Amino acid sequence: MMKIFTTQITGHFNRILEQEEMNIEDSARLLAQALVGDGKVYLYGHKELHGVVLEALTGSESLVGAESLLDSEGAIKKVTSADRVILFTYRSTDEEAITIAKELSDKGIQTVGVSALIKNTVDGLNQNTDLHIDAKLRQPLIPGDDGERYGYPALMTALYVYYALSFTIKEILNEYEED
Repeated sequence: MMKIFTTQITGHFNRILEQEEMNIEDSARLLAQALVGDGKVYLYGHKELHGVVLEALTGSESLVGAESLLDSEGAIKKVTSADRVILFTYRSTDEEAITIAKELSDKGIQTVGVSALIKNTVDGLNQNTDLHIDAKLRQPLIPGDDGERYGYPALMTALYVYYALSFTIKEILNEYEED
């Protein structure tokens, strides 16, 4: 079972790398703009995807200038146009993330969305953020004997995208400091 899961998750990461490389690079550039200026990068993670926020804030390689988008009461913090926001959620149809994205957009805050893109949706996260990275995890990875699928590693996928963004932001900031 673990062999199947490992093969599936590795293939999944490779699809993100191959198909989302430009979106990751563009998103990292947008997020780095805040860090080069007077802004911060605010992060939001839906449900267990809050683990990405914890990694960015308290991990051994925390993201410089990062802060949680929500305060201790769950309200959106005061964000300015100098700041950037990244929203991690399961699917591009998740209402809570779309609501947050719309609120930020109305305030002129540039935002990156990370979610599995659900095609043919009219008002998805991808339409309400400046940039969107397709996390591609639309269903669990392992087919069961009963026809049901299981093994939905949403946090692993979100962390993979986070690290891709974090590494690219570091490269951008290093180039900026050298100039």
